[in-house]
Amino acid sequence: MADILIVDDEPLQRSILKTILTEEGHEVHEAGSGTEALKVMRKFPPQVVLTDLRMPDMDGLQLLERINSLQKQPPTVLIMTAYGTISSAVEAIKKGAFDYLTKPLDKDALLLKVRQALERNELLRQNMELQDALCERFRIEGIVGRSERMVHLIETLRKVSPTNATVLIVGESGTGKELVAKAIHYNSPRRGRSFTAINCASIPENLLESELFGFEPGAFTGATSRKKGLIELTAGGTLFLDEIGDMPLNLQAKLLRVLQDGEVRRLGGRESFRVDMRVVAATHQEIEELIGKGLFREDLYYRLKVVTIKLPPLRERKEDIPLLAGYFLKRYNEEFGKRIKGIEERALEALRDYHWPGNIRQLQSVIERAVIMADSDTITYDDIREELTGMAPKGVMEIEIPSEGIVFEELEKALMRKAMRMSNNVAKRAAELLGMSYKTFWYRWEKFGLGKEGEK
Repeated sequence: MADILIVDDEPLQRSILKTILTEEGHEVHEAGSGTEALKVMRKFPPQVVLTDLRMPDMDGLQLLERINSLQKQPPTVLIMTAYGTISSAVEAIKKGAFDYLTKPLDKDALLLKVRQALERNELLRQNMELQDALCERFRIEGIVGRSERMVHLIETLRKVSPTNATVLIVGESGTGKELVAKAIHYNSPRRGRSFTAINCASIPENLLESELFGFEPGAFTGATSRKKGLIELTAGGTLFLDEIGDMPLNLQAKLLRVLQDGEVRRLGGRESFRVDMRVVAATHQEIEELIGKGLFREDLYYRLKVVTIKLPPLRERKEDIPLLAGYFLKRYNEEFGKRIKGIEERALEALRDYHWPGNIRQLQSVIERAVIMADSDTITYDDIREELTGMAPKGVMEIEIPSEGIVFEELEKALMRKAMRMSNNVAKRAAELLGMSYKTFWYRWEKFGLGKEGEK
């Protein structure tokens, strides 16, 4: 049951409403004016306010404005009005009232509106709890790492998050680019609005355009109704464009216009409309190389990289591995109801010595499996050995060295060729197998004149 405040300058009307609502088990308070209502609310904060629209000292609209300005989470307001002033009640809804009731009040309609108002309160409460939990989960201080590069990254996030600056996040797959994007959003003034993520590499070009920009009926075959795009739906929030380097050139031009003009037009639409959103983009690719090959617009690149955040691969911040492993251990202890106390030193040494081609995502997977499979209260080397050796580049090193020896450059070529065969000619995966960055791998691949033998 709920606390309800009735505001009406007619004592008989208040009495009737109080009787009806008290019989339903609600705690009811009364006020004969808007000024009195504000005083009562200070002592007995209500969940629902039923207020008359026409009152002498302060009308219902004025009271609504005062209520909404005084409290972080104001009560739900229901307006009571005579038939002739319904237009004013509609105006009240535009200003934040939940609904209105016409006099003389119908008991069933009254109880239904109050029930709906309480359901709305519960949804708002759950939403606020969720937002608080998300803010806590993605708080900047919660980003795990004490290495010099991570300390610098956290300081950058503290500076950039409260602004509306467009951010470009660069890093290998598995380094936590989406986590950083969420940290930026949930530590910004936009935290109460939506965080919308889309992977530009996973959606076909024709679908990506309609997903981002939406469409009008008849825009293309099968477009029978209007659809709002993600840009429009993100209004007030943050749009995260993952793998922006894979966005087709024609869409890059459209995105650039949105960023420059703050306007978007649906496919098949004739008019543009303003949108308010923040864009955070991410890529594992070297955008400068894509620009040189004509695959990415230089003007869009500079528009996106107002602030650039570079995430180091895990192999370059190995001092953070024990911290990250401990974080995942705690997380999966809670998730699986386990009570594993820690990780033995030999296991930690193995984790530090591994080259982690899959970065943090791979480490997370290793610890998750270890927590599930561990038989004791400590994760041992035996609990992770199979995972680490199983994900190592098996067979890459199985190259016979002739008795007369081998030129090291030829050995390197042979290793790179074999890694490419094992990865189906995908250079990024081959680089991961060898524990190299994609940029270094491709540079040496082309330096050795092997460019025709594989694909990027």
